[in-house]
Amino acid sequence: MRRGFVNWAEISIDIGMMYLFVGGLWFFSYIAGVNTGFSPLITWLTGIHFHYSAFLLCISLGLFGRLHDSKLYRWIAPMILSGPMLVAIGITFWPILEVISVLMYIFAIYSLVLLAFQTHFATRIQAVCIRLSFSALAVTIIFSFLYALGNAFGEWIIRIDFMLAFHGFFNCIIFGLLGVVGWAMSSPKTKQLSWEFPISQVRGKLIVTGDSHPGLVDDLSAFVDTKALTKTIIEFYEQTDRYQLIASIKWATWFKPFAMCYKLISKQMQQLNLPISSKETEMTGEIKKIDTGVDGRVKPRAWIRKVGEQTAFVAIYSQHNTAGRTYMNIALPLPHSSMIGILQLEEIDGRLILKSEGSGDEGIYLGAGKFLFKLPLSEHFTITETHTGHLTALHKMKIFGIPFLEIDYRIVER
Repeated sequence: MRRGFVNWAEISIDIGMMYLFVGGLWFFSYIAGVNTGFSPLITWLTGIHFHYSAFLLCISLGLFGRLHDSKLYRWIAPMILSGPMLVAIGITFWPILEVISVLMYIFAIYSLVLLAFQTHFATRIQAVCIRLSFSALAVTIIFSFLYALGNAFGEWIIRIDFMLAFHGFFNCIIFGLLGVVGWAMSSPKTKQLSWEFPISQVRGKLIVTGDSHPGLVDDLSAFVDTKALTKTIIEFYEQTDRYQLIASIKWATWFKPFAMCYKLISKQMQQLNLPISSKETEMTGEIKKIDTGVDGRVKPRAWIRKVGEQTAFVAIYSQHNTAGRTYMNIALPLPHSSMIGILQLEEIDGRLILKSEGSGDEGIYLGAGKFLFKLPLSEHFTITETHTGHLTALHKMKIFGIPFLEIDYRIVER
């Protein structure tokens, strides 16, 4: 759980171990003669299903993910992980779901085979074993699809006796055996990082009692080389209270129903409380010092932004240094927890970029108790001076890599 929900390689291995338990229950039911509501043959085959297409495939997928990480891998991993359960549900309750699940499986497995042939392995023999192992699935999944069609529509092209002989042999000997041998030759080590950076200890609603503070940071050059940045961009971060923000909030169409439901909660929390309308509106704000003993980080200060009388954001700004890089460390207090944004700053063509994606501490996390979870969220800011004294800021957010929120800011000196 401490890894969070973004490392699909490790998630795959975790879920694979869970599927082993499920497969064990079904196999125990078969051996013990427990009445599962299915024939002994189906009970036995279900146990095998969860051992091979669930446990073994998920473990292999996870080990492969330690060698290869790409956008396509991150798309197909959840498809493969959910596939065994969806197929089992489809067989039990709704055969059409079984067909849909197998179609999804086909796309994911053929993509996995493609990625395997593009990936460098430790040895040539390992590459042959793993590629043949995945390729065997590309063959057997077609027969699974034909069997699923027969189960759904009653027109049997492939029957269970053929599946037992052909499908079973390919999955056991070629996929299973070659896969185990291949990974046994050289098991990739995890790339999971341990997070040692400080996080805010503030949980729940923040009670602000400190004095006013002028800026979000004391010295922007501590984060990024400011030589190519304009004076206005630097002053905005160091003298934030001198600037006025006009915001236009644009929710993605697909996300609007969720945003409207969340609005009922955010209005009560007075946190992450954004308008649904995209109409331009002024965001007023003030920055207050926070007691270091309460927050636990270096020089914390809270930026409280409002839309009218409603608080939109309460963000506690600080910073930390890891491996010679200084990150912006931002906490948004939530009930019994805190959302943590670790942003890397860089200058590109005179613009200031802040982003939560990178190979270091960057990311969006949830701190709850002693645990820190990395969330499948990302954000990206672009600060630009359009003409003297006038800035624009574009704030984009994604969930699972899918855009769901965009905020356009116009920033001018008061």
